Amino acid sequence: MNRYLPVARQHFLSALASTSVVVKSICATVILLYLLSWAANTTYLLAVTPGFLFPPNFWIWTLLTHAVVEQHIFGVAANIATVMVAGRLLEPLWGALELLIFFAVVNVAAGLLSGLSYLLTYAATFDLDYLFAVRVYGAPAFLGGILVALKQTAGDTTVLRVPQIRLKAAPALALLAIAVLRLAGLLDTSAPLAACGYGALSGWVYLRFYQRHSRGRGDMSDHFAFASFFPEALQPAVGFAAGLVHSILVKIKVCRKMVKRYDVGAPSSITISLPGTDPQDAERRRQLALKALNERLNMEDEEDDEDEEVRTDTPLLSSRETLPPASSTTQNPTGQQESSIISFEDAPTHS
Repeated sequence: MNRYLPVARQHFLSALASTSVVVKSICATVILLYLLSWAANTTYLLAVTPGFLFPPNFWIWTLLTHAVVEQHIFGVAANIATVMVAGRLLEPLWGALELLIFFAVVNVAAGLLSGLSYLLTYAATFDLDYLFAVRVYGAPAFLGGILVALKQTAGDTTVLRVPQIRLKAAPALALLAIAVLRLAGLLDTSAPLAACGYGALSGWVYLRFYQRHSRGRGDMSDHFAFASFFPEALQPAVGFAAGLVHSILVKIKVCRKMVKRYDVGAPSSITISLPGTDPQDAERRRQLALKALNERLNMEDEEDDEDEEVRTDTPLLSSRETLPPASSTTQNPTGQQESSIISFEDAPTHS
């Protein structure tokens, strides 16, 4: 085991060196606060506590700091791994500033929604533990948002082949795994489950409606709809309910109605607005078609190589056996060869 530690350390440092200053700063903050937790109770001051988040205490800074607080070394490893995955896979597509904005939006929204949920739970049960014994902190919130972003950008990537699991199922599997750990008693509270769920929800809302990019704002493609996070049997019902909620939010002007646009690529830069098309869907289908074509070409190349090997192993035939009788010439009764070329003459005209 000890001989693998230097190799792992070298790979970790090389991967960290290739990331941006945003990723390095977040990782350094996580490590620094973990070391500080040996001397002080960092979760009390920096984690989201529902009873302290809302008035009269109003500890709003915990909405920004809870994501970089960890108490255990495995939590530090999970937090740093989540941030580095975001830096390697999402930062090249978005940029460092957009990644930082996504990090702040997801964690602030997840902390606020988690605190509000526990406040409502206290209102229903009058149990003070839901206000002051719960601590929301660590990587689960940002992990949920990152898995949603990876579903958007690389949802068809296969994570496991047996059983076949695609990346688009990762958010649901992460929530299921945290729920199993909670039911098994390996987690003290349900705060990680709430943080991961609200992180995934806030990440989807931001990417779906508000993220700015070269094509405008948001992503209204069909493969990124809210119903796509659920099993196929439940997608029609979830899609109907999500459509009603979106219509209500549009009427109260919380969300705006999105128009799907399709660029026909004409020289005049004409853009046609259609109700069922999106450039990201077209690009995604094009990538899938190119991938299938490359796989087909690779298979054909392998078959050609096998045919060449078979021909190489076959012994050469004798020259007499390889020369078939000439069929291009015929002999007349006098023994002379006649040409096989056929001459066409004009047919006589009939008067």
